Amino acid sequence: MNDEAPGTELVRSRVSKQLGRASNSRAGLWFWEVDRVLMLLAFLLIAIGLVAVAAASPATARRYSDATHIMPAMYYFWRQLVWVCVSVPVLIGVSMLPITLARRLSLIGTGICVAMLMVVPFIGAEVNGAKRWINLGVSDIQPSEFLKPLFIVSTAWILSFRAKDPQLPVMVITGGVVALIAVLLMLQPDFGQTIVFGTVWLILLTIAGISPIAIGALAGTAFALVIAAYVFYATARTRIDNFLFPTKEAALADRYQVEVAHDTLAAGGLTGTGPGSGQVKFKLPEAHTDYIFSVIGEEFGLIACAVIAIVYLAIVIRVFMKLLDEEDAFRLLAAAGLAAQFGVQALINMAVNTGIAPSKGMTLPFISYGGSSMVALSIGFGLLLAFTRRNPYLKRSPYTGRWSTT
Repeated sequence: MNDEAPGTELVRSRVSKQLGRASNSRAGLWFWEVDRVLMLLAFLLIAIGLVAVAAASPATARRYSDATHIMPAMYYFWRQLVWVCVSVPVLIGVSMLPITLARRLSLIGTGICVAMLMVVPFIGAEVNGAKRWINLGVSDIQPSEFLKPLFIVSTAWILSFRAKDPQLPVMVITGGVVALIAVLLMLQPDFGQTIVFGTVWLILLTIAGISPIAIGALAGTAFALVIAAYVFYATARTRIDNFLFPTKEAALADRYQVEVAHDTLAAGGLTGTGPGSGQVKFKLPEAHTDYIFSVIGEEFGLIACAVIAIVYLAIVIRVFMKLLDEEDAFRLLAAAGLAAQFGVQALINMAVNTGIAPSKGMTLPFISYGGSSMVALSIGFGLLLAFTRRNPYLKRSPYTGRWSTT
């Protein structure tokens, strides 16, 4: 099966004439097809992340140092720089994948990650009372981070069959997969990731054209499940109670984190205290990961925070604008789902840092420190770039709706 877009040979010929013999390759063609604005926005977030981790690293290093082991102030920055050097080639390499190969690898990866989730409660490394990571010796890997983009592509593939046969039970099939993943995540426990998976699934169902009545029923079911989680799931109950009904005891746990994050975020005012000058950040429990947005607020100001939020919004809007005339159901669902997951994760992290939502242990995409998170996000964004690639010489006819080179 030929994965190349219509008119590829014409593009190859023209690019070759313009840029020389080196353009007669998939890499040369990729350069013209990929959305370079989206890629630049991703690289901008990665660069901001390096600066932010450098600002947060001294606070985290001091927090995790003891009398027998004093960590260097920039320990986490140098580690993050290594992960960026690994992740950027991954992002570019994945964005070059043909659509069929990207889909197949995502399906295989989904199966592998679900299997890893099943064994995490038994062999996982425990951190802060949760078993979410598998120790590989060199580094810890968090299967749920890698599962998110692969699950979205796999779900998009299943839902895309509805365009050919509306009677297929795609909602039931994908719902069963989401339910299995939710149970496995709750065992870790990881309530925040469960919310992300469920939210993105509902978004994909909506885009796929599932009836509003069914979507409403699912939303009602989701609300009922949240109530059930509050009643029967201790982790969810503790998080919600500490946020909505703060007590003296709760102030020592999640509520304390949210309050310190809010104080740190507001400490810098509009323009910030300046790089390295923040002091409130030293009270944050996870300054380099969950609460890095607050560190940015203290040292670079609320204006910088607003700019970062605008960059995330610009990425989501650009993807959805590009998909307005997409005819392939699979590409539409996959790209929309990946953009939605990226935006939802950023929104949850910023909501926690501003005190709008309870603590969830959710990283800020491309900005928070983390190996698994950085590589997984690079895979996800690479897939997003792969599904939004367009032949620059093709134009859609307003009369026939078909793509052509004229």
